[in-house]
Amino acid sequence: MSTKLVAARLATSAGVTTVITRSSNPGNIASIVDYCQSLKQAQARVHQDTPSESLTPAEEYSLSNSISSLHLEALSKAPLHTRFLADPEPIRDRSFWLLHGIAAHGTVFIDEGAHRALASKAGLLPAGIVDVEGHFAEQEAVRLVVVPTKRQTPSSSVPNSNATTPLSAPSSTAESEVRSGVEVGRALVNYSAAEISRIKGLQSTQIQGVLGYADSEYVALRENVSLIKRERGGVRPATPSLPSNMSLEDLTSLGNP
Repeated sequence: MSTKLVAARLATSAGVTTVITRSSNPGNIASIVDYCQSLKQAQARVHQDTPSESLTPAEEYSLSNSISSLHLEALSKAPLHTRFLADPEPIRDRSFWLLHGIAAHGTVFIDEGAHRALASKAGLLPAGIVDVEGHFAEQEAVRLVVVPTKRQTPSSSVPNSNATTPLSAPSSTAESEVRSGVEVGRALVNYSAAEISRIKGLQSTQIQGVLGYADSEYVALRENVSLIKRERGGVRPATPSLPSNMSLEDLTSLGNP
C-alpha cells in the first residue's frame, strides 16, 4: 500500500488526479470516471441554477458543503475507491525532475536563514550550511535538510583567555540535533561532500583561500534547487457535512426541481 501512496503523491504533485481501487474488476475504472464526471456536472448545474450573488453567505456555505450529498444514488453506485485530487499548483519540468527523477547521494544540512533565502529564489551559499552527510561529487543530487538555528548563550559568546578547551569530536547529542531536521528539497551541488565540509559556515569570499580555487560562490545555484511544497490546512478537503438546520430530505429536494 505504501508504494501506491508514493505513486499518488508523485502524480498529484504533477497535476494528475489519482484513484486507487480494486484491480479485480477493470470495469471499475469506467464507473469511477463516470461518477467523477457526474459530480462535476452536478456542481456546475447547481451553481448555474443558483447564482452566488442571490445567496446569503450562510446559504452559499450550506450549498457548497452539500453538493456531494445531492447525488447519493450516484455515490452508492460508484465502486469503492480512494481519490487523490490533483495539486492546483503542480510541479513542472525541471523542478519535478530534481525532486523525483534522480537519486540523492547525500544530505546537506542548512540553517533556517538559508532556507528562507532559497524560498526567496536566492542560491545556497556556504554560510548557511551546517553539516554534510554522505559521499557525493559535484553536480550530484543531495537532500536539503533544515535544522533549527542554535542560539549562542552569553557565556559561550565571550571567550575566556585563561581557559583552555581541548579538541574533541562532536558529542552524540549535538550530532542528533543536526540529524533531526526536516527535508525541504533537493539540489545539484557545485562542490563535493569533502569540499562542502571544508567551506561550510564560511563566506563565499573565503572559498578561494580554503580550497585554493572557487568554481562558484554558491554551493548550489537556485535553478538547481527544488523545494518541497508543504500542504497547508491538511492534505485533502474536509468531508462535507450537513448544516444543523437541514435534513437529508431537504438536500434531495434541492437536487430534484
